[in-house]
Amino acid sequence: MWLGRTYLARIQKRGIGPGTISLLPDALLMPLRRDGLDPVPELTARQSEEPVSKVPLPFGMDAWVVTGHEAVKAVLGSADGFSNDFTHLAGNAGVEEEQHPGGLGFSDPPVHTRLRRILTPEFTMRRLRRLTPRIDAIVTERLDAMEAASGPVDLVEAFALPIPSLTICELLGVPYEDRHDFQQLAMERFDLFGGATAPLGVMSASLSYFRDVVKKQRENPGDGLLGMIVKEHGDSVGDDELAGLADGVLTGGFETTASMLALGSLVLLQEPDAFARIAHDEAAAATFVEEALRYLTVVQLAFPRFAREEVEIAGVRIPKGDMVLCSLSGANRDAAFTPGGGAFDAHRKAGGSHLAFGYGIHRCIGAELARMELRAAFPALVRRFPEMRLAVPAEELAFRKLSIVYGVESLPVHLRG
Repeated sequence: MWLGRTYLARIQKRGIGPGTISLLPDALLMPLRRDGLDPVPELTARQSEEPVSKVPLPFGMDAWVVTGHEAVKAVLGSADGFSNDFTHLAGNAGVEEEQHPGGLGFSDPPVHTRLRRILTPEFTMRRLRRLTPRIDAIVTERLDAMEAASGPVDLVEAFALPIPSLTICELLGVPYEDRHDFQQLAMERFDLFGGATAPLGVMSASLSYFRDVVKKQRENPGDGLLGMIVKEHGDSVGDDELAGLADGVLTGGFETTASMLALGSLVLLQEPDAFARIAHDEAAAATFVEEALRYLTVVQLAFPRFAREEVEIAGVRIPKGDMVLCSLSGANRDAAFTPGGGAFDAHRKAGGSHLAFGYGIHRCIGAELARMELRAAFPALVRRFPEMRLAVPAEELAFRKLSIVYGVESLPVHLRG
């Protein structure tokens, strides 16, 4: 949880340890908690009773938690009414300027517009199709390695983590010999309980790594995202800015897809009908992916927004300057949006109306790449291992306690009957 990490970093300077995450108000942490795959009952209750609710924060500002689907869309869709600019956190929450994560998520137009315009051509389906053979090859390589293993296999380690990290390597144009180090950087990036400042250290290492990659791409630009930006924009995009964009692609595209692959596999193991349907039916696989995206909503909270002026959402007035946190997992389970949305339905035609990728100008730019990976990986997994089953009782699985990206720590399975 980025907000939790920055708050912890602040209070750790006062000599308080990482355990002080408990000092954050429960109402703020509640959207980050789950009961297995489901939002906690408190979130569902709040959604029906108070879809826009005020939460006083310890560092002298007020936050609002928004849980209703239409209310979340209203906030995320209003770039004029709400700001994503990081300086609001630096000014109001005591976060240091040097902790700015950069990239699209914490910027407003015109900065956001310029950065998105640079990246968008590389995320069109025309450009992404070049990755299809490599994604298929990466999936096959992982399944081959799993088949060669003896005993139970951890789908998180063997399947969910390598596929998106290697795909991002292909997308960015990371040298093949660097891929082991790249995967380590990616996985360490999301270690909240390694200490409040640990993710910041990994971020620094990641940016330093990408600066070196950018330098090499300047000298000999390749066909990956970094090389194409160098070819098309030259020195108008500085090394630090380009490294920040690459780091943002890593942050946004690795852990989210890895969590979807792991949790989606768990859903398949619990839903025999879906397991059987997607093996040889592309339309059924696409429907499964969209319903899994809605049902799981691994990115639980959108980036924080700040009211530019006093604004009304769902009949509630939010004062100028207050922070607004939108629960994407709550919005996607909202019965007013999806009747019976608390249950998984492999036949549900969710389409693209869910908010798993966000909404508005900050909607995830890599949404189509994620869909490509999921649509390739899930059918291939069930075709290769039709007898796959959990190696431990489902109730023994360990899920993340508090994380903006929800996930399961490990998913041991038997691949054969």
